[in-house]
Amino acid sequence: MDAAKTPGIFIHQYAGLPHGPAFEHWRDRACGPCGLDIGPSHGDSIDCRLQISVVGNIALAVPEGASAQYSRTQSGLADGNDDLMLIAAHAGLVRVRQNGHSIELAPSQMMLADMSVTGTVGHSDEDRFTTIRMPRRALLEIHPRAEDKLSQVLSDGAVAETIFRYHALAANQAPHLDALGQRLTAQHMVDLVGLLLGTDAEHASLARGRGHAAARLDIMRADVMAALGRNDLCLAEIATRSGLSPRQAQRLFEQAGTTFTEFVLEQRLLLARKLLGDPRAKARKISDIAHSSGFSDLSYFNRAFRKRFGATPSELREA
Repeated sequence: MDAAKTPGIFIHQYAGLPHGPAFEHWRDRACGPCGLDIGPSHGDSIDCRLQISVVGNIALAVPEGASAQYSRTQSGLADGNDDLMLIAAHAGLVRVRQNGHSIELAPSQMMLADMSVTGTVGHSDEDRFTTIRMPRRALLEIHPRAEDKLSQVLSDGAVAETIFRYHALAANQAPHLDALGQRLTAQHMVDLVGLLLGTDAEHASLARGRGHAAARLDIMRADVMAALGRNDLCLAEIATRSGLSPRQAQRLFEQAGTTFTEFVLEQRLLLARKLLGDPRAKARKISDIAHSSGFSDLSYFNRAFRKRFGATPSELREA
């Protein structure tokens, strides 16, 4: 089965033997554009669900399933693709082979791979990984000696954790952004990879200011949006999840022109307005909508709502 959920997000799914028309069709669509071949990682059958999210000039892949191995073969090299790919291990033991050299990645470890040489990487239910494919030139701009880091085990706790979380966020949300938003997201991701590789002081300062900070702010915003209905949501909790102190987290919000409190209030008010205008929520009490939007004080909710939208919740619903 092969489908795209939304422009920029492609889902390629297959279970069965690695031959026949259905397999050939799936392989060509799932891995053909990357010049990859695919077969079982063990046993005789393939069991694979591959999500590929195209964001600006990078591609984020989330492979899942019990048996699949992706190979960059000599015939595949004919496409001239020389992109670089960061492979990040999530679980088990991920075995990567590059140009005859083998390496094993434990959870939270990563490796920079070269698509201009042969190589393989596979997954199972126990051994899982994600990838970030990026243009070689884009990474060399932030880390001129990035190629010296090829086929090495990479691990930097804070930066690696940010890459894991930003990958999950960007793979599902970034394709919905406009062209500028996608370009910035892609640049932030490349900056994070540059920091992981240990770039020089000049480039590190640029990458931290442009990429690391922006990625952490995006992650904190996503954490807030996921917990809007909790009236005990606080800055300290959100900061800790991103490995920051409350002051560091507040500074990131301030650099974006707001504060944590202002951002939370704005998002809660927007959520409440959306619910009040939803015909499916017409029977819900306004107090219930306020509570589910994270407001524990109904009077404060009414005052804040009127100040923001120029009408009370009741007036907006009637309108």
